[in-house]
Amino acid sequence: MEEISHKEQRIRKITHLYYARLEIQKAIFEFSKNREICPRYFDGFGKRPDAFQYQNDIFELVKKGATSFHCSEEIWDDPLNIVTGMDEKQSNELRVGWDLILDIDSKYIDYSKICAEIIINMLKFHGVKNIGVKFSGSKGFHIIVPWKAFPKEVNEIKTSDMFPKCPRIITQYIMEKIKAQLIEKISDLERPNKYVKDFQAPKEVMPDLILVSSRHLFRMPYSLHEKTALASVVLDPDKISEFQPKDADPMKIKIKNFMPDSEEGEASELLMQSLDWAKQNEIESGNNKEKIKGKYADFKPIKLDNLSEENFPPCVQNILKGLADGKKRALFVLINLFRSVGMDKQELEKRIEEWNKKNTPPLKQGYIKSQLSWSYARKPIMPPNCKEFYDGIGVCQPDNFCRMIKNPVNYVVRKNYQQNKPGKKQK
Repeated sequence: MEEISHKEQRIRKITHLYYARLEIQKAIFEFSKNREICPRYFDGFGKRPDAFQYQNDIFELVKKGATSFHCSEEIWDDPLNIVTGMDEKQSNELRVGWDLILDIDSKYIDYSKICAEIIINMLKFHGVKNIGVKFSGSKGFHIIVPWKAFPKEVNEIKTSDMFPKCPRIITQYIMEKIKAQLIEKISDLERPNKYVKDFQAPKEVMPDLILVSSRHLFRMPYSLHEKTALASVVLDPDKISEFQPKDADPMKIKIKNFMPDSEEGEASELLMQSLDWAKQNEIESGNNKEKIKGKYADFKPIKLDNLSEENFPPCVQNILKGLADGKKRALFVLINLFRSVGMDKQELEKRIEEWNKKNTPPLKQGYIKSQLSWSYARKPIMPPNCKEFYDGIGVCQPDNFCRMIKNPVNYVVRKNYQQNKPGKKQK
């Protein structure tokens, strides 16, 4: 009890002085717009739902004993209309969007720094240029990719209605893709002997999936932290390694904007790659929540000989001409189509290499190799069904034959059968 009492006494000494600063109130208030907020009174939270109406509401709550402020990653039309126990339909009607919040926490802040830097580099690789980072107030970091950066529809479904599915899938995708690098970096930090790897490291520091759930709250930028009495300060994404907890001294901090000025749709590739990965992973995984069902669930590859590009559907032929946008999704299509029709590994890799030379700019060889390795480690699956997916990368130009099929594999099989049917003259 003495330790808890000491912590409470320490933070209460500075709450009034700290939150009385108008620039602190403004930073918290600006970020709170259209979000559900909740004050914390050292060891307990206030009523929900709640929202700030005015900037000085923050200090009024502090005078009543509030020590920190928390908010939703979901963005609402009016947070005060939220009702506890709402069903999915009611939530979708009120929700206008969501931010991707990656909550990185570890018992070692150096682990958290490494993880945050790896994730930021991965986001940039996927085309996300504008990223916000803040110190959690203890030993971790929060990374934000704003709602503005995501496409507002996927396959004619409002992305705002795909919560928490989309941010959960993105988080899981990131966790899977960074795991090997995280093990390497943390092992190098702790053990100079490069042959000794800390395979438990990812469990210590991976982003928290619990945060990605309806109405879950996270600490607002510039809110204090009860255990440390430090502020949740905003950082320069390129200077995370230089950060020290002393830089979050509430009496010395300078205000920066946590919400970056994103470009419309700059996270589209990240979302689509994550969904593509999830589709493949769901088929392979035995404990997934959304297992693929139907006639393609147990699909087994076939073997087609003398395969001509003329037998590919128009969308695939357009892909093979080379692309400027959508190359990663197109690679996903080509790998799964070629494997589904029994193309041997050497021929497959040769065709992928020839295709990539036509792209502007070409995909990095390391990325292609990683996707091939990932695919060959699992059984073949069919590429995405027709229409929406291929419309999304601008290659869908159906011919008369397309009306009879639902998947590029069907197209290739039927065309190949017609071409090689006994007793039929080839046209």
